[in-house]
Parts: sequence; C-alpha cells; structure tokens
Amino acid sequence: MQNEIDKARVLTEAMPYIRQFYGSTIVVKYGGSAMDDETLKEKVILDFILMKLVGINLVVVHGGGPHITDMMKKLGKEAVFIDGHRVTDDETMEITEMVLSGLINKKIVSLINKNGGKAVGISGKDAMLIEAVKKAGEQPSVDLGQVGEISKVNPELLLSLTRDGFIPVISPVGFGVSDGKTYNVNADTAAAHIAAAMKARRVIYMTDVKGLYAEYGDEKSFLESVDEAQIKELKKAGKIGKGMIPKIDAALYCLKNGAEKVHYIDGRVEHALLLELFTEAGIGTEIKL
Repeated sequence: MQNEIDKARVLTEAMPYIRQFYGSTIVVKYGGSAMDDETLKEKVILDFILMKLVGINLVVVHGGGPHITDMMKKLGKEAVFIDGHRVTDDETMEITEMVLSGLINKKIVSLINKNGGKAVGISGKDAMLIEAVKKAGEQPSVDLGQVGEISKVNPELLLSLTRDGFIPVISPVGFGVSDGKTYNVNADTAAAHIAAAMKARRVIYMTDVKGLYAEYGDEKSFLESVDEAQIKELKKAGKIGKGMIPKIDAALYCLKNGAEKVHYIDGRVEHALLLELFTEAGIGTEIKL
C-alpha cells in the first residue's frame, strides 16, 4: 500500500507543473546517448508520450551525425570535416538524407507509435519547413558543399500537427528555395530556429554532459543557470568546449527570437525530461539572457 501512496504523492506533486505547461509548446533536441542506448531510448520515448498526454505540444528535432559517419564507412566513403562542419558533396548529401530522414526519423516515429503515441516523421523539406541557403566556409577558398544555413522557418505544418494531437519528429534537412537543393543543417540550430518560430515555452537540449561548468570537471563549479554575459566570459576564458559553442549560440538565438527558456540536460539520466519539467529541483543548466 505504501508504494501506491508514494506513487500518488508523486503525481500530486507534479500537478502544478502539469498545469503550468498545459497547452505550451516544448521543443526537444534529441540526440546523444539518449538516442543510441536502447534502455535510455525506451525511457525517453515514454517521456515524449507522457508529455503529450498531459497537454504539452511537443516537437522533437533529432540529430544523427555519428550514424551518418558509420553509414559512409559502410559505403566506402570517408567523412571529411572542416571547422566542425561535415563537407557535404552530392553523394554525402544523399547518404545524410537517407540516414536522417529515413533510418533515424522513422525508427523514432515507430517507437512512439508502438508505445501508444501519435507521431509523424517529417524533414525540413516538407512544406518548406526549413528554408536554407548555402553556408560559406570560414575561409573564402573553403567549399563545404551542401551545408546549409537556415534562412527561414515556416511553422504552419507543425502548428497544424500539434493542434491535431500529433508529435512531429523532424529531420534537420533544409530546402534551398533559390536553387532547389537539399541542405544538411545543424540539428541544434534547427531546433533553435523552430522553437523561435513557434514561440516555444521551453527548449530542451538532451546532451551527454550534466550541463555547463565554470571549471569543466569540477562538480562544485556546476552552473544551474547562466546568462549571456557569463557565457561571453566563459568563452573568452576558453571554458566552453568547441562542441558546446554551437549549442550555446543556438540557445541565445532562440531566446532573442521568441522562445521563453532554454535548458541543457543530461540525457544519460533516466526520465531526464520529466525531472526537468515536473519536479522542483530540475536538472541541467538553464540558459537565459
């Protein structure tokens, strides 16, 4: 009986948070261990479904860089990176779209539907959701191929899907309006632009780290909250790793363009999403202006 009482207590303690987020749009960038580890994946999928059941308009944007690299190896093609960007020629773009929009996207959709949710898998090309232009290299002589920068997000399809009870699962592939080409778009950036266009209440990035630290590796320096001024100082001091900088820049973009709050959470923690949204303590680092 005590176990049942404890479960009921947990539900009642979550009620204020459920009420707070009911009807709100939340964008989740899904990737890392939470997407690759089978046990964690199952927990996350159940979290997605529960979030939708309690009235949250959930939008999921997924990554898949390591999966693309693995597929390229299988097909005998070497992955080349310049300034952190995958050089994307025509063949690489075909592989990228196949992996992101085909394999990964449909696996996530199938798992959600299998467990009682209602998911629809789309890419940024559908209904011209993500309009993109060719990204220039940091040096004029560098050609990154079909790596894209987002020029515009058209959220009408997402608004329609969420309103009708579906969970949109988005592959970060953009459409070039001016040239008709397909573009490989950074998933963190895609999540930020989509969140801004939808005026999301929360944007949650699932990562493989606890969050941000003033001194990386020093648990005592963990930052529960950090603002733009602090981020500039951390960057200047070299305290933010290169892999986190695009995520931080994406967070600041969506905050300045319509999203309310951004959180980085450790996706390796079971039910990390529920802990962040429906408990007093929460987990991870909150980014604010």
